[in-house]
Amino acid sequence: MVTAPTITRPFVSIAIPCRNEARYIAGCLGSILAGDYPLGRLEILVADGLSDDGTREILRTYAAEHSCITVLDNHERSTPAALNLAIRSASGSVVVRMDAHVLYPEDYVRRLVEALEETGADNVGGVLETVPADDTPTARAIAMGLSHPFGVGNSHFRTGTRQRREVDTVPFGCYRRETFDRIGLFDEELVRNQDDELNFRLIASGGRILLLPEVTCRYFARRSFGQVASMYYQYGYFKPLVARKLGRVMTVRQLVPSMLIATLLGSASLSTWVPGAGAAFAVITAIYGGFVLVCSAAATGSDLRCGLALAAVFPTLHFSYGLGFIRGIYDHVLARGLPKAREIGFSR
Repeated sequence: MVTAPTITRPFVSIAIPCRNEARYIAGCLGSILAGDYPLGRLEILVADGLSDDGTREILRTYAAEHSCITVLDNHERSTPAALNLAIRSASGSVVVRMDAHVLYPEDYVRRLVEALEETGADNVGGVLETVPADDTPTARAIAMGLSHPFGVGNSHFRTGTRQRREVDTVPFGCYRRETFDRIGLFDEELVRNQDDELNFRLIASGGRILLLPEVTCRYFARRSFGQVASMYYQYGYFKPLVARKLGRVMTVRQLVPSMLIATLLGSASLSTWVPGAGAAFAVITAIYGGFVLVCSAAATGSDLRCGLALAAVFPTLHFSYGLGFIRGIYDHVLARGLPKAREIGFSR
């Protein structure tokens, strides 16, 4: 009798940046541990930014019960520093970047690793299923806005795709460890958008990034307008710094919110002196408002409270991002500054 050879799977290191995630970290770790990738071929490296909300106690409990979990102290308390700390500590030939705000299906790691090996891509990732943080109309509307084309443009990992496709970035990438040796680690000056910048470097070096529609995970959106506004302001704020470092703008979609704001401000300020400027302001406002109302109504149907909330979510996303982008142009391009994350209140 001939015995089939045993398939040895690659050893995988999972890198999870974490700070004050007591609400989500247990679910995240539980979903990874329940996966079908052999735990003997897996290590989970949680780089915690000195959490003070009970997260560290949860992590200590999980690490004591599961030898594959290691907790690392991230004294810099930023996402790119946490990722780099975990990657430097990684033993695996494959590194999967994960997030504490997410629940992963049991086949998540296996499918990513298989796709990495089968396709020859340098980074593979799946689609986010954005779910509400709770059952309030606001939370439901925020989740809808973060996965709607009008809210996030052609960001395929948020809006979904029907077939595998090459993209400019994926949310939680699965990389070969040697990729970081070749192109470098995450840029620690980028409190936000560090994935985008690293993935652009990867593409510029001849690498390929593949989005897999058959791989999904459940991402818990922020629960309030203030949290979403802060997050998207930060996304916009660091985009010009990414562009400055790379020498180019990565995608057209990142310019649209700031162009909308600039057009509205410009037409409004010129309305007293330039004929037609006031009319242009009114037309642009009406068109944008019409899109907001139509998209909100179509997405929420008869749920009036959720529809009204979504009508507020879209401008929150666009204007927060756009204002952050404009401020970022001044700070990072015109003033050529590199403010420290904690000095400007960006702790994650």
